[in-house]
Amino acid sequence: MRNIKIIEVRSEIGAGTRGASLGVDAIKIAALDFMSSLFVNIPTEVIPDENRLLYEPVESPYAKRIKGVYTMYERVAQSVNETLKSGLFPIVLAGDHSTGGGTIAGIKMAKPKGRLGVIWIDAHADMHSPYTTPSGNMHGMPLAASLAEDNEENKTHKVDATTTDWWNKLKNIGKISPKILPQDLVFIALRDYEKEEEAILRKHNIKVIPVQEVRKKGVENVVRQTLLHLSNCEDIYVSFDVDSMDSSISRGTGTPVSNGLREREAEDLVASFMQNHKICCFEITEVNPTLDKENLMAEIAFNILQRSVNLLLVN
Repeated sequence: MRNIKIIEVRSEIGAGTRGASLGVDAIKIAALDFMSSLFVNIPTEVIPDENRLLYEPVESPYAKRIKGVYTMYERVAQSVNETLKSGLFPIVLAGDHSTGGGTIAGIKMAKPKGRLGVIWIDAHADMHSPYTTPSGNMHGMPLAASLAEDNEENKTHKVDATTTDWWNKLKNIGKISPKILPQDLVFIALRDYEKEEEAILRKHNIKVIPVQEVRKKGVENVVRQTLLHLSNCEDIYVSFDVDSMDSSISRGTGTPVSNGLREREAEDLVASFMQNHKICCFEITEVNPTLDKENLMAEIAFNILQRSVNLLLVN
């Protein structure tokens, strides 16, 4: 049995579409609608956000609001670090995916000597840097920061010195860089990425399990394959972006993509991973109720959360 702590991160300064900061509360409303006492029984920490920056001019066009994102990384990392060190299992409910880099930093700070495996269930690769980003939105960069991957050989922008300085600080949070190795990263349901990110995938031969493979081989086979690939890691973090699901379901997210996971596939995938004792942290991110009808996305996210919690409490 694991003792759980929920970490609420209502940050959306890394996204291009507004509304992801409301995702945490949308999930809590879903819990109320399902008459679940999950949020009553589990201790919760609320991380202060920097969303006021959304009203201020953007200083770094290739890494929008990077100072605020750095602050969020630090806060999330500290919380995850302290949660793990106190023997609790952190479940992070996040707004946009940029803070996933802070979660990874926190795990590494708590376990600096161990190899950390990352299972990134997401339609997107999130491996851009300020040198390659098409949008400047920092929710497309958490894995590049964690891998310390500037991808300068494919750069498309000349980045100013201040942005470069903040980016280097971001990569070095916790004084560990890189925090993960390319061979310790597995993408599931990845299907929407740019050529600059594809170059990193190819260069490092990073493992990608597409949706078709999940459907053809089945969830259990994919979970086994993933855990085998990460067998040299002492700890594994699962990050679940709701846009990994098909756009017919995931309307309530900022960047929906077609040909994604079905609801049941996503739920079974996460549940199967949660039964493995190497899993040390779980994150759900990018629920945006302003884009949704009848809170559907948050209800699906809540079902995944509830099932995960139930498994953690018995395993």
